[in-house]
Amino acid sequence: MLLVLLTAFFFTACVNKNNQSQKQEQAPTTASAPPVAQTTTSKNSNKNELLLQENFEEASKPAYAANTIETPSGKWRFDDAMIGTLDDDHKSGTRAIRLRNNGKVAMTFDVTVKGTVTIAMQHAKYGNDGPSSWELWVSINQGASFTQIGKTIKTTNKQLQPASFTANTNKTIRFEIRKVGSDNHRLNIDNIRISLGGGTITPTEPSKPVTDNTNTTASNDDDDDDHLLLGNPSNASTSLTMPDNYLMDKGFYKLSYSSTNSTPNWVSWHISKRDFGKSPRVNDFRPDESLPHDWYRVTHSSYSSSGFDRGHNCPSADRTSSKDANESTFLMTNMIPQAPNHNQHLWSGLEEYTRELVKQGNEVYVLMGSYGTGGVGNRGKIMKIDKKNVNVPANIWKIIVVIPEGKNDLQRIDKNTRVIAVNTPNSNDVNFDWQTYLTSVESIEKATKYKLLSNVPENVRKELIKKVDKGK
Repeated sequence: MLLVLLTAFFFTACVNKNNQSQKQEQAPTTASAPPVAQTTTSKNSNKNELLLQENFEEASKPAYAANTIETPSGKWRFDDAMIGTLDDDHKSGTRAIRLRNNGKVAMTFDVTVKGTVTIAMQHAKYGNDGPSSWELWVSINQGASFTQIGKTIKTTNKQLQPASFTANTNKTIRFEIRKVGSDNHRLNIDNIRISLGGGTITPTEPSKPVTDNTNTTASNDDDDDDHLLLGNPSNASTSLTMPDNYLMDKGFYKLSYSSTNSTPNWVSWHISKRDFGKSPRVNDFRPDESLPHDWYRVTHSSYSSSGFDRGHNCPSADRTSSKDANESTFLMTNMIPQAPNHNQHLWSGLEEYTRELVKQGNEVYVLMGSYGTGGVGNRGKIMKIDKKNVNVPANIWKIIVVIPEGKNDLQRIDKNTRVIAVNTPNSNDVNFDWQTYLTSVESIEKATKYKLLSNVPENVRKELIKKVDKGK
């Protein structure tokens, strides 16, 4: 039996420094920018054999929807990723990869390798977006499984920066770039190359160097407004070994998904005035193509004739700052079968009240979830819909933490912070006034077995979870 060994020897990320007093380690020698319509080979003094080069100058993919595209190097799978051509796309030619949310770009072909190879590329923030984190995962078994090599990279610069990874195998190799984290920032990747040997591939310079004035040392604000700032209620994970507590980052909200129920367990999001704009409701209900390929995908028609609404967790009206933001709320991983009267009256009223709090000068952290089986819609009590693929929850709950607009949100939450908690039956005969269902966070914890607001200091949390809000 032939054993194939893949090892992550080391990771090198070379970043240009404006501060000349700081040492530069392994600073690359730059070459002049290549003609934009060509893929140019640039080798270092070791004259490493170039096995693959791709800058996507001859490819087109103008949307984020999952798809496989053909390029001179082979076929690449894009998921929540596109080929950007805008001025805000930082690139060395006319095109670069742009990823959002937890987007991925993967080779669907293999490169034959014998020994050590270096995988190199360039990365930059898109436009004026904030920092992004990403990883490189490698497969030596034709994509059957992947292993991360090197460290997670944090991209903080608007100018293309080089990064290189080294791996060793005696068969074939393919890789996948994965954007990670809970931010809603976008990321550019350009000039991908694989070379034989362990030396660094010299990257090409960006054609339009951009001065980055972002203060990358101010890390305290990086997590502010994070959708899971207050905690991960169920310790959801991106591991496929947790299919009923699968963590998904949709950029504009974050959720725990159950593949058994085909609904989210909970969805968490932050709202500030920046989330409101003039983007109209898109009504683009659609399956979430980022789910693992062998999981059932709920479609726009899965709820048809069921007697239940496609009930948003994160509402469309909470995300009107851009088309991308609004579109994200129409993924079916953001939906539950919701009794029409509940959705259109009780829940709508609570959502509108929450947005009004934000317009009054507050920011809010919202956590919505559901549990149980069996709701009462237009066709009576039903346990499951869509040929029993989608669970109908019995109860729907929500927690809203309200603080004045500002910074260092977690530090500003104290025993006097307003916390609104409701737990409601998923039924058409609900009282339309959401205040009827006010309860404590503690009671929702008992019903769900979650630990809620877990990132809040415990001495504060134990007081907040007992409070029952007085309503409007």
